[in-house]
Amino acid sequence: MTDGRRTNRRSQAWFGAQGRSGMLYRSWMRNQGFGHEVFDGRPVIGVATSASELAPCNAHLTRVAEAVKRGVWQAGGLPLQFPTMATGETLMRPTAMLYRNLMAMEVEELIRANPLDGVVLLSGCDKTTPAMLMGAASVDLPAVMVTGGPMLNGKYRGQDVGSGTHVWKFEEDLKTGRMTEEECFFAEGCMARSNGHCMTMGTASTMACVAEALGMQLPGSAAWPAVDSRRMETAQAAGRRIVGMVEEELRPSRILTREAFENAIRVNAAIGGSTNAVIHLTALAGRVGVELSLRDFDDLVRAVPTLVNLMPSGTYLMEDFCYAGGLPAVMAELLGGELLHGGPVTVTGRTVAENTEHAERVGSDVITALDAPFQPAGTGIAVLSGNLCPDGAVIKQSAASPHLLTHRGPARVFDSPEAYHEVADDPELDIDENTVIVIRNAGPRGYPGMPEVSNVPLPAKLLKAGVTDMVRVCDGRMSGTGYGTVVLHVAPEAAVGGPLALVRDGDPVVLDVPNRALRLDVDDAELARRRQEWTPPAERYTGGYTWLYTRHVEQADRGADFGFLRGSRGHEVPRDSH
Repeated sequence: MTDGRRTNRRSQAWFGAQGRSGMLYRSWMRNQGFGHEVFDGRPVIGVATSASELAPCNAHLTRVAEAVKRGVWQAGGLPLQFPTMATGETLMRPTAMLYRNLMAMEVEELIRANPLDGVVLLSGCDKTTPAMLMGAASVDLPAVMVTGGPMLNGKYRGQDVGSGTHVWKFEEDLKTGRMTEEECFFAEGCMARSNGHCMTMGTASTMACVAEALGMQLPGSAAWPAVDSRRMETAQAAGRRIVGMVEEELRPSRILTREAFENAIRVNAAIGGSTNAVIHLTALAGRVGVELSLRDFDDLVRAVPTLVNLMPSGTYLMEDFCYAGGLPAVMAELLGGELLHGGPVTVTGRTVAENTEHAERVGSDVITALDAPFQPAGTGIAVLSGNLCPDGAVIKQSAASPHLLTHRGPARVFDSPEAYHEVADDPELDIDENTVIVIRNAGPRGYPGMPEVSNVPLPAKLLKAGVTDMVRVCDGRMSGTGYGTVVLHVAPEAAVGGPLALVRDGDPVVLDVPNRALRLDVDDAELARRRQEWTPPAERYTGGYTWLYTRHVEQADRGADFGFLRGSRGHEVPRDSH
């Protein structure tokens, strides 16, 4: 032991080794300019960064990593930065969700294979946050999340515009002639005007808030804009804190409890968060052995009102949310109404109640009070069941049209999103405002990867006629920045023989959100006959990662994780081959 430092740390199996092995590990590290004193038993902290210019939301994380490393040095640790893949929804095809599980595998194995005592996880775009949490949870070394922060508010012709949300709005304006191509091109540069992830309450902002609600991110850090100096202060504080977590042996398994997940589900309802949180939280729970069913996402939120007035459900953006008090203010309101558990421990070493003791709302428009909410209780995510979704489906009520939450209409079926897009602008398309648009083969196996395609734009002829919303049903996902009366995550998906595969044009589809039902008004005998005629789609992949994915991915109600990745595999030190 040197200077009172521990020699039994995990990293000392490398850097404290005797003979040839120790010499190899230390000498190669010293080519970076490290002196011998850094191998004295101090905590070695991995700084996992998903920085990539191919993931614009994460491109600035290299600078965030520098701030984290300053904090680690301050607290007496040794920071070692390493790259991970980045699953950026903005560029990756066919969808970043196809690669979430691959990133989770990579993060898990990199942490386990290297001389680390703890890790700071730097994420940004939608899938990087859950992927990193999933990987870290399966290793169960002390870990803290640092998300990269939202972009500054978009500005176009004197109004705030939201990333993603206004993509859909501008598309509609373009189709109806309210906007020219030139105006749309100019608006692109107004929408994303700084580093950071989406500044709407899309999936990136949602998962940053969810990480904080789970206790895996420092209080208040989900909302600071990416370019605000306090984003770097937060990162530096996380670097200091992870060293303390190593000393305290505060691991994800102590933080990610059933009560923590219940808090996260309720917080997601209160912020008007993305439906994608359902899939990511379910997958993460599977990594730590917490039983979480799809029904929990309905039962736990019925008494929770929507408190946050942010796009796509509301008016404001993440920058406004930050200045209004951020997530601690929301959690304090929920705690005051006894809608959260105050006892779960967090990465601070303190409880949820202690972390939010001094939180306050600034103003009343962005974060509303529990007794005067933005939307009443029961307007969060609803979980549906019925003969069209035996294993469940979800709908975001706060982003839907109230008059369509109870609806019966004839199905118009498309076997892929592309098939719909080919005819969506046809003025002769046989669809009216009462039609239920059914998009299938967009699930985990069918697409593959379950893309964010469910909120297909309305047919051009209906947009021009003034129709603003229609019921859409799909086994895929929807961007958290999207809106509309869209039933998502229908399980089982069509590609594995779910009932969605049996729907035909003209079949009556009944959506009854108040009674949590989605059904096909076709008798059982007819459905059984159709099932006898149904044949599964031919396998398209014979090798590579996509083959692995389609063979092992679970359905949406199970989190679309790989079955073989469920559970924790621990952090036992691998054997020394030197």
